[in-house]
Amino acid sequence: MRIITGKYKGRHFEIPHTFKARPTTDFAKEGLFNVLNGYIDFEGICALDLFSGTGSITLELLSRGCSRVVSVEKDPFHYRVIEEFVNRLRDENAFLVRGDVFKFLSSLREQFDFIFADPPYTLPNIADIPDIVLDHDLLLPDGIFVLEHGKKNDFSAHPRIIDHRSYGSVNFSIFR
Repeated sequence: MRIITGKYKGRHFEIPHTFKARPTTDFAKEGLFNVLNGYIDFEGICALDLFSGTGSITLELLSRGCSRVVSVEKDPFHYRVIEEFVNRLRDENAFLVRGDVFKFLSSLREQFDFIFADPPYTLPNIADIPDIVLDHDLLLPDGIFVLEHGKKNDFSAHPRIIDHRSYGSVNFSIFR
């Protein structure tokens, strides 16, 4: 896994072979961030990475200059790997939370400029995630929420969707 651009551009992180999750491909991640650059400037913003998995998006957000990146990951092994990656960067703008995303969101009293969620594509309630995030006032005005999902989910009728991008089997629905 590598960081695409920013102050940590080109840094590589080896994902353990026993890891259950796979990072968002460099191709998909680069395409997404190229699109997002038209919607948001990452320098100095607060971001939330839900279902952090490998930490790929967290590391990219830190590299692009976010002033605060909160990452939520339930799996203890995945959490420790993300923690190791963040410690290698020595970036004090990362805040890691080990816990259930839905419990975390239900108690959250903070707003973010950017929220990214990459739940397991087979998560039974994946279709509920946009409303959970958007209806609970978690985005600042003009904030952006991105949901990574598989091909079988279609959010095109959602009233707050502003864009959708597909990179192979990886889909991103973008909401405001």
